Amino acid sequence: MLVEAETGFAGFVREHTQALLRTAFLLTGDGANAEELVQDTLVQLYPKWGRVEAADVPLAYVRRCLTNRYINHQRRAARREYAYEDVPERLDDRDLFGQLADRDEIWAGLRDLPDRQRAALVLRFFEDLNDVDSAAALGCRVGTVRSLISRGLATLREQMTQPQPPATGSMR
Repeated sequence: MLVEAETGFAGFVREHTQALLRTAFLLTGDGANAEELVQDTLVQLYPKWGRVEAADVPLAYVRRCLTNRYINHQRRAARREYAYEDVPERLDDRDLFGQLADRDEIWAGLRDLPDRQRAALVLRFFEDLNDVDSAAALGCRVGTVRSLISRGLATLREQMTQPQPPATGSMR
């Protein structure tokens, strides 16, 4: 029985680690924190793996645990860390600076949202889950997910339309 559980667990980990890492990265904004979140979630679930495999959709069960773990950790966090990407050195025809500015603005906007709104937006728009699956992952009703998404998008739209403060420093 233990060998079967290990085989099922190991197979699940091999098959779904990339999807879980992507979700965790979108939630945390940092690769190292995403890996730690996935690892901690899987370590927490391993002793109860029979319950996970008995779920209708084991990946959804694990994703919900991952999301809940992230939200609970954020509630307890004494401080928040922010991830910033370096500007690439290679130039090409695309407006990389504009894309990076937009990406940074979106990341900053996501970081400023309450944790549940951020999680709802990540699950809906980055993981492409429908409202029902997002509700299952967050452990709430579909109406609550729609409300979280609506409020989160409204806040992001408001942030995007506000004029940005001028850069500090003088240009002589």
